[in-house]
Amino acid sequence: MSIELKIALIYFAAISFFAVFFTVYDKIAAKCKARRIPERTLFTISAFGGSVFMYLTMIAIRHKTKHKSFMIGIPAIIIAQLLLLITVAILYF
Repeated sequence: MSIELKIALIYFAAISFFAVFFTVYDKIAAKCKARRIPERTLFTISAFGGSVFMYLTMIAIRHKTKHKSFMIGIPAIIIAQLLLLITVAILYF
């Protein structure tokens, strides 16, 4: 396994962890009426690679599932990331 692939896997594991952590934290904060994570932050984490795990976490814990911006926006980010990944794979290989 190349060093680039190892770095990419570590990055995606870390960003996925943060996506799950911040989504769960925001759910807990909502219940406790504590300070929430801004929606912009959640979308940013998603855009940087945490979209799949953030979406799965939202569905699993039923958080922000009534928000159209999240139920349409996060899958749109996933599709854009897949298209980017396919494009890079075609150009790289």
